[in-house]
Amino acid sequence: MNSTEPARLSVRSPADMVAAVPYLLGFHPADSVVVVAVRGRRVVFAARGDLPAPGADPGPAARHLAQVVARQDADAATVVGYGPAARVTGIVDAIGDALTATGLVVLDALRVTDGRWWSYLCAEPSCCPPEGTPYDPAASQVSAAAVFAGQVALPDRAALAAQVSPLDGPVRLAMRRATARARLRLAALTGPPSAPSAGSPLGGAPADGSGPGGQSPVPADGPGSDGELPVPADGPASGAAPRAVRTAGTAAVRAAFRRQRRGERMDDDEVAWLTVLLVHVAVRDHAWSRTDGRGEDISLWTDVLRRAEPDLIAAPGCLLAFAAWRSGHGALAAVALERVLSAHPGYSLAVLLDEALRRGVAPSALDGRGGSNDGAVLRRRRRRPGG
Repeated sequence: MNSTEPARLSVRSPADMVAAVPYLLGFHPADSVVVVAVRGRRVVFAARGDLPAPGADPGPAARHLAQVVARQDADAATVVGYGPAARVTGIVDAIGDALTATGLVVLDALRVTDGRWWSYLCAEPSCCPPEGTPYDPAASQVSAAAVFAGQVALPDRAALAAQVSPLDGPVRLAMRRATARARLRLAALTGPPSAPSAGSPLGGAPADGSGPGGQSPVPADGPGSDGELPVPADGPASGAAPRAVRTAGTAAVRAAFRRQRRGERMDDDEVAWLTVLLVHVAVRDHAWSRTDGRGEDISLWTDVLRRAEPDLIAAPGCLLAFAAWRSGHGALAAVALERVLSAHPGYSLAVLLDEALRRGVAPSALDGRGGSNDGAVLRRRRRRPGG
């Protein structure tokens, strides 16, 4: 769902939580551990990680996840593990201990396997039988409410990654030709470079730039290894971009947003022209300043990313990640960044965003604007005596 204001999901029981998690993530998790953090009765954050490898110490991953959740100003959390008991129990217990150590209340700790759920915190057979409790997501009121509100839970994470994969076949051939025309157009605008390089808009993958004007307007005020996130500098520095390129880039970005608002799709030449201009930091940062968590922004940058040539995906991929992140779709942001970093591991903005996502930093830490405050409403589970 692309809206920045998804409907709140009322979570009253473990079965409701199990039904809600796929809609909080955007896909059905498998071999995963999920922590759902709440403030009062509202879900404010959901984080997923892979189950540790068999025999691995779950402690480091558990402590990291607990620290991420603790940054969300949450009061309590529920831990849900997906997989067989032999792989789930250790990490769920470790996360529960780590959350308690940070001062958070653990509302419940669940395991979900083969259509059944178990609670680690309830030993009352009448409500938590030892054979587990069967559940049917399709019959859940939570699922029905989410679907009615337009929220989507894809079959798995691979299906989510497929939404940002490159388009092939005739589309790719057409984009290759359009991008060749765009490169010639840009060369005519800038004049031939004295020494072509991989960071050039006529060359290959973006390279980091430096010098006056080479910094992004993104402030470095989020946590990092030294308490701050690094300021990105990717591609030709803004001071190095000719005025004609900056002017053309501003016009192309505005035209793209205008087309998107009208519900129109850009043609191949428009997308190609935008992608070669986004190599320049000044153009990319202008696009960044206009990108929010709106559904239109996510749709625009998804389309551009999927149609862009491989050496030009870094900027649109980061813009999609930022739009998705601001809208609360952290999983979509993550798969977009994975695609960028697999092709361009040194692209600084992608590294910054990936680090911020992993640390649970709020989007407002990068631009001063508030993030989405939507979420589900959670009602704490009432325990039976002995549960």
